[in-house]
Amino acid sequence: MSVFAKIFGGGGKGGKGPSAQEAIQKLRETEDMLTKKQEFLEKKIDQELLTAKKNGTKNKRAALQALKRKKRFEKQLDQIDGTLSTIEFQREALENANTNTEVLKNMGFAAKAMKSAHENMDIDKVDDLMQDITEQQEVAQEISDAISKPVGFGEEFDEDELLAELDELGQEELDKSLLEIGGTENVPLPNVPSTSLPSRPAARKEKEEDEDDMEDLQRWAMEAM
Repeated sequence: MSVFAKIFGGGGKGGKGPSAQEAIQKLRETEDMLTKKQEFLEKKIDQELLTAKKNGTKNKRAALQALKRKKRFEKQLDQIDGTLSTIEFQREALENANTNTEVLKNMGFAAKAMKSAHENMDIDKVDDLMQDITEQQEVAQEISDAISKPVGFGEEFDEDELLAELDELGQEELDKSLLEIGGTENVPLPNVPSTSLPSRPAARKEKEEDEDDMEDLQRWAMEAM
């Protein structure tokens, strides 16, 4: 049985190794144990250093023994530091492997689900279905176009004929207007009065003649001068 098998509890009956989660948990427990051992050794180193200082001049033997113990504790501390680094690296590798395993497992599950979803699908049937959908859309568009066109309930008229008829009606109205204007020639005019107009009063006529004579006299006098 290997050392790792002893640590992680593997190598039992059947030879089945621990799972990634179990191994990661064991490594974390080991890290916690070694970290506590580090703290203990650091305290022991401080104590031995204090003992060596106190007995440095009074009891050299006791001071030397304290320094030796300090050196052993420091060596153990260095070993634990290296062990912790190794365990931390192994734990991170296991965590990454476990993550990759879960990712691959989920991807495989998704692939199976996709395969199951496509299992009852036939690409030819899908093409036929899409073609049917396209045809129905075209029919629906043709129906919409037909409904939107104005209808005359079966009656169709030639626009040129309607324009010609309209021109004829206009000409008839014009002819009628001209006939109405020409008919005014037969309208009777008022008769000319048979009696003469009244003449101007005699007194007024004489006055005008006197004014004419006066003007002639003045004209003659001006010429004589």
